[in-house]
Amino acid sequence: MITSSLKINPITHLLNAVVRVPGSKSLTNRALLIASLANGTTHLTNALFSDDSRYFAKALQTLGFDVQLEEASYKMTVTGLGGKIPANKAELFIGNAGTAARFLSAFLTLGNGEYILDGEPRMRERPIGDLVDSLTQLGATLSPLSQRERSEGEGEVSSICPPVKITASGLPGGKTKIAGNISSQFLSALLMVAPYAQSEIEITLSTELNSKPYVDMTLSIMKDFGVEIERDGYKRFEIHPNSYSLIPNYPIESDASAASYFFAAPVICGGTVKVENISRKSVQGDIAFLDVLQQMGCSVTETDNCILVTGHSELHGIDVDMRDIPDTAQTLAAIAPFASSPTRIRGIASARVKETDRVHATCTELARLSVQVEEHEDGMTIHPCQTFKPASIQTYNDHRMAMAFSLIGLRFDGVTIENPSCVSKTFPNYFEVLETLR
Repeated sequence: MITSSLKINPITHLLNAVVRVPGSKSLTNRALLIASLANGTTHLTNALFSDDSRYFAKALQTLGFDVQLEEASYKMTVTGLGGKIPANKAELFIGNAGTAARFLSAFLTLGNGEYILDGEPRMRERPIGDLVDSLTQLGATLSPLSQRERSEGEGEVSSICPPVKITASGLPGGKTKIAGNISSQFLSALLMVAPYAQSEIEITLSTELNSKPYVDMTLSIMKDFGVEIERDGYKRFEIHPNSYSLIPNYPIESDASAASYFFAAPVICGGTVKVENISRKSVQGDIAFLDVLQQMGCSVTETDNCILVTGHSELHGIDVDMRDIPDTAQTLAAIAPFASSPTRIRGIASARVKETDRVHATCTELARLSVQVEEHEDGMTIHPCQTFKPASIQTYNDHRMAMAFSLIGLRFDGVTIENPSCVSKTFPNYFEVLETLR
């Protein structure tokens, strides 16, 4: 049982463990949306059961879709209605599930009626103005409901956060522009619903795109379900009216972001950890975290859809741009104090608008452990640390803070994680799996 705080006990021997992490959050949520747009019943196997995916599935049920959840067998069954949304009025609560907020905002424009999308207090601070603006350019009607945004007026697009009202009568289509440097989920949301617009859609990026692998993942799963689009790199996308093909059974890969903590554990403790049901050929961008570990001096091998990471005594600090894999930046930050030279993490300004300001939170908690760290607008510089100071790590209700900082506790006796249950967002049994490393 997980309490309000959890002391992490060090592991004093070299690791020799085999673990399996849950299904991918990113793939589960994309598959839920696309399966609900297809016509017929899809069984998602190895699906992720976590706060985020449950909020998404519950939202679909509230909208009138037949969604069956079989948690014991990691299976979700979705019956899609060929682009139709049954309910013509619904209020949806999506907690702090950013993916659900972005994807559903676009999805609901395909309906016919009035929908309200809202979440926890932190969700009401996470901007979706660029997505709202982009959908508005395509003929959709979305309006912010919070008092702050009403008083700021129409000009403050970037300030728009949930709650949002969507007044829908189908998505007309046309041309639109979207920023790529705030969240790649905005673009993914547009891409996935675009085949069901009333006319062709052309999306142009107004900035450089961050987190490109997540858009690659979106395009890959759309292709799996039979829809390919025309594109000019990551600058322009053209989507013609189309429909997704039915896939009766769709397996979900294990989550590469969740796997990153177990790739990192042998880096800190030495020895080898084998992570099952994941390949370097994964469509998930965070698999590139393995390249970061190799740069630091670790060994990575692959066998039979499993990845083995071996840590060595000499760990080098690196200078790395993580704009395409920002969700693993905290994992690297937990390893960095054990390196022989400083580590500079760049390109993760987008992490400031996640579950918390992850750049500031990570620097604050490293400093609490007496790690010398400098905060930059787009990341941080972390110096080697010989003497850690015992500390209770604040997690800011951010699952990745809890998981990343628990790694330091595998080596140093003095780490307590506050609010450890926040891992339920994406990896409810994380601490149980961590214990198996012993």
